[in-house]
Amino acid sequence: MREFIVEADGGSRGNPGPAGYGAVVRDAATGEPLTEAAEYIGIATNNVAEYRGLLAGLSAARALDPTATVHVRMDSKLVIEQMSGRWKIKHPDMKPLATQARSVLPPDQVTYEWIPREQNKYADRLANEAMDAGTKGEQWSPSRSTAALGEQRPTAPEEQHVSTPGWGSAPDLGAPATFVLLRHGETPLTPQKRFSGSGGTDPSLSDAGREQARRTAEALARRGTVQAVIASPLTRTRETAGIVAARLGLDVTIEDGLRETDFGAWEGLTFGEVRDRHPDDLNAWLADPEAHPTGGGESFAETATRIAATRDKLVAAHAGRTVLLVSHVTPIKTFVRLALGAPPESLFRMELSAASLSAVAYYADGNASVRLFNDTSHLRP
Repeated sequence: MREFIVEADGGSRGNPGPAGYGAVVRDAATGEPLTEAAEYIGIATNNVAEYRGLLAGLSAARALDPTATVHVRMDSKLVIEQMSGRWKIKHPDMKPLATQARSVLPPDQVTYEWIPREQNKYADRLANEAMDAGTKGEQWSPSRSTAALGEQRPTAPEEQHVSTPGWGSAPDLGAPATFVLLRHGETPLTPQKRFSGSGGTDPSLSDAGREQARRTAEALARRGTVQAVIASPLTRTRETAGIVAARLGLDVTIEDGLRETDFGAWEGLTFGEVRDRHPDDLNAWLADPEAHPTGGGESFAETATRIAATRDKLVAAHAGRTVLLVSHVTPIKTFVRLALGAPPESLFRMELSAASLSAVAYYADGNASVRLFNDTSHLRP
């Protein structure tokens, strides 16, 4: 079952006065805007415009997929509380609008959440564009909209369930636990491509890495889908997570299972230096997931066992939520490899850039869907 986020808003210049609404439907896993709606509605109140925005957003989501689950996010406390059933609807203008909104999709497919106005800028801008057009005697047009300026629009790969081959529809398993996997920003070792695991010097972010973290934070804030932030205990991941979490208004939880592989005596060396100094150990490590780096460290098989246990624990704790996991190259590749059911050697066939975003959704029946991999569009100027 697909999952959408609807962000909606409405405004009135005078209350009542010239009014309009805006709504955007996003992919819940990636935050990608899928479709927009906006309209000038003449003279109306703020609340009427907000309800009209909700109606438009729900209708747009239904047009995309009438079976999808929809999470509505609005900065109107009135609309959210009334549609959630916690506040009574007393105003005669609101009752028919609320009834219409409830009839767009089955109630069990829709949930509601109040968000601060700061997190609803996209829909707010659409509503203002509609009002601007209406006061000029024009119709709002998507081709003229600037609401998406600054939005990052990653393209998610097609969903692929490991143990469900073919093209049949998946059963209704409820909302998955979605892990957005963020590799930490650059450290001084990153551009030099040196082994930097959990057994080395534990470097901090470089200036470039901190800027990457800030850009990632802004992109995730615009998407507005992350509900928790969990990080590896290493310094570079804690720093990256701290920058992002501060922007999102969330706390950081530390999870030891997300740490990088321990590369033993190879820590701080380049691949070429390891090949020159420890050729036999390197060849064995490349050929056998059970092999250890020189001097001990951790094999890829041991890392996979650790990541699988961490995955299962976090999936159980965060069912139905979108969680940002700030980790490292090997753990993130391992999350993806396990989700795809790919062999261990696939780790060497994946490129994972600093501060890149990937996403995997985990369903109640144990299946997983890779929705995004190595997206760096948010890092572009």
